[in-house]
Formats: sequence, C-alpha cells, structure tokens
Amino acid sequence: MQQTGMLAIIGMCALVLSIVAFRRKMECIINFILRGVTGMIAIYFINAVFMQQNISIGVGINLLSVLTSGVLGFPGVILLYGVQIYHFL
Repeated sequence: MQQTGMLAIIGMCALVLSIVAFRRKMECIINFILRGVTGMIAIYFINAVFMQQNISIGVGINLLSVLTSGVLGFPGVILLYGVQIYHFL
C-alpha cells in the first residue's frame, strides 16, 4: 500500500515536470517562428527600399535567411545584410 502511494506521488511529479518542460519547448518554438516570420517581412521591405534607391544589395528569402533570423532575430537580419555588403565589396 505504501509503495503504491509513493509510485503515485512520483508519477504525479513526473507528469507536472513534463508539462512544464513541454510548455517551455512550445514557447521556444513559437518564439523562433515569430522571429523567423518578422525577419522575412523585414527582409522583404528592406529589399524593396533598396530597389527603390537603385541599390543592388539584397538578401534572398530562403531557408538559410529564415533560420538566421529565427535564431538571432533582428540582429540576424542585420548580419545577413552585413555579409551581403561584404560580399559586394
């Protein structure tokens, strides 16, 4: 009887810990997706401004740029343009 109670307590603790860990992972995944989407929107508009100014520096919207902006956020977008400017020189 005592072992059953201990197993139930251990099981409940494991369940609560797994729920908390899952929630944190979902938070990270949602944050990554939001940063990736906003990064792609920023790249689109920055490319449009550069085209209006006849500046031939543009970053492509592809998997690498999505991953970079998703992981690093807006500094990642700036990094992509920095690499493109360095490549242009």
